[in-house]
Amino acid sequence: MADRKSTIYDLEAEKIKEKIIIFAADTGGYTQKEVSLEIQASLDELTELIDTAGAEVVGRLVQNRDRIANDLYLGRGKVEELREMIYELGATGVCCDDELSPAQLMNLQDALDIKVMDRTMVILDIFAAHAGSYEGKLQVELAQLKFRATRLVGMRDSLSRLGGGIGTRGPGEKKLEIDRRVIRDRISRLKAELRNVESQRSQQRKQRQRSAVPVVGIVGYTNAGKSTLLNALTGAGVLQEDKLFATLDPTTRGYKLPGGQNILLTDTVGFIRKLPHHLVEAFGSTLEEAKYCDVILHVVDASDENWDKNIETVYSTLKQLKIDENSGKPVITVFNKIDRISKDDLVGVRDLRADKTLYISAATGQGLPELASAIEEILRNQKSYIRHTFAYSEAGLTGLIHKYGEIQTEEYLDDGIFIEAYVPKSILGKLGLSFDDEADF
Repeated sequence: MADRKSTIYDLEAEKIKEKIIIFAADTGGYTQKEVSLEIQASLDELTELIDTAGAEVVGRLVQNRDRIANDLYLGRGKVEELREMIYELGATGVCCDDELSPAQLMNLQDALDIKVMDRTMVILDIFAAHAGSYEGKLQVELAQLKFRATRLVGMRDSLSRLGGGIGTRGPGEKKLEIDRRVIRDRISRLKAELRNVESQRSQQRKQRQRSAVPVVGIVGYTNAGKSTLLNALTGAGVLQEDKLFATLDPTTRGYKLPGGQNILLTDTVGFIRKLPHHLVEAFGSTLEEAKYCDVILHVVDASDENWDKNIETVYSTLKQLKIDENSGKPVITVFNKIDRISKDDLVGVRDLRADKTLYISAATGQGLPELASAIEEILRNQKSYIRHTFAYSEAGLTGLIHKYGEIQTEEYLDDGIFIEAYVPKSILGKLGLSFDDEADF
């Protein structure tokens, strides 16, 4: 009986699974083949997004145009072709690879008489499904409301889910004006709540800085394997799936380097092409973890044929966060998933902007010892080198070096404990040493 019920539920789920046709405009022209390949790659990614959101892509349509149509995004002939595809394929909705304007969205809905979505709406849907923490849920709702605020016309039915203070509406006030005020008030409240969360995060960050524990921020394109790498290094137990945005909430775990130094590894939300600015803004406090880290660990999917464009997207997003080549923050780029490709495929695969490039497989563990050594080397360059004999009455200070530094030599002599080590500059004062004494270290 249980098996029969399970089968019935599976059939029901199959029945209600949405069937989507995706479409895009290629404004590069017929002669620019590279642009067309880029459009196809972007549509492949949109297909993955829709799959992650729980729907199925049943068809795709691309129109070559000089420019995007202001009214319908596509030309009227292509819109009619899209109507025929909807009928033939039994689609329940369509999705544009670009962000549609409110007018384009309404006009397409009128012309096609079917649900119309765009890439941003799908990303927001995935974010809403995957946000687990209180902060993540606040950020998702803020991003959704900012997006909906520009698309109120024709969306009044969906606004009933938003809630808010509609009991304060005045007599004779139009519904559209009420909707705008409800969203505006809710956005203000969400921003206030996020400021509180950001304040707590800032305090935690300052505490980490005072403790002198280095932080390595893991960034990268979505589905590059950041969570798998964090799990492989620290046993964090973070959800890892072969889907876009499988992880949304940041995770920080401790890790001990081969030399004995303790560091913190922080995972962040994955980046993606065509990520709207307001989404970056809404997730600013989460992404800022990369801004305040000591080293950026950039994870790239080496098996993705668009790895070079993914790298560009990551650097572009980091630039929006004011983290670029001029910030002086060291970058280690690791090309992950090398177990999925041959050595010949790795020829020419390199990040010229990184301070160090490595090739690993987080799934099999290949290259992870080299990665740990590379992190150690980068951090060593940020430290002071000391040679000092501590009196036995100061033995407690050597514990600081064991915890935060990298000991090269430790000898117990008649007059004290001789230590040769690399230590963070921030603990020199606690050790009774200073930059002025560096020549005597």
